[in-house]
Amino acid sequence: MGRYIRILWLAAAVLATVAVPGGTVETVLLADQNTGDGNVNVDLAVRQVTVSPVRAHAGDVVRVEVVIENKAEGMSTTNAELLVNGKVVARQFFSWGMSLGERLYRLSFDWDTRGVLPGEYRVGAQAFVWEDTSPFDNRLDVGQPVIVAPAGSAFPGGAAAGGSATETDPRFGKRSSL
Repeated sequence: MGRYIRILWLAAAVLATVAVPGGTVETVLLADQNTGDGNVNVDLAVRQVTVSPVRAHAGDVVRVEVVIENKAEGMSTTNAELLVNGKVVARQFFSWGMSLGERLYRLSFDWDTRGVLPGEYRVGAQAFVWEDTSPFDNRLDVGQPVIVAPAGSAFPGGAAAGGSATETDPRFGKRSSL
């Protein structure tokens, strides 16, 4: 993908060659924000994942809210993925780094549990970029499992349907700005 971005930048640079009044020609230089060749520090981090409800009946929709931070430079479009028991069940394209002031990206996923067997499910999210300088923070799993019970049945311990769980990467602390 980095090769295609460089080709696009080259095409833009050619198109940016403009005639200046007086008959001279100048080239306008455009900075490539994300070449993938080590010149730009790319670092995405999944900062927070919230799941609601954590007690659902088969057929319910479980909502997952994800906060991803662009911690460095660069810009691109990549997939954010919703994981259930480590398997991708949904993905969403998002663009990041287009605005230097915009660092946090909030995404929402709906996990439809129709056809899901009763049991405990681990939910998480990831955003992977090949050029990422610290890929260890590209995935975050919620510690509390989602319990899916058969439609109309009771939950273990008599608990009611509902509830939510939030996992925040401990390296970021519990900031209210999320």
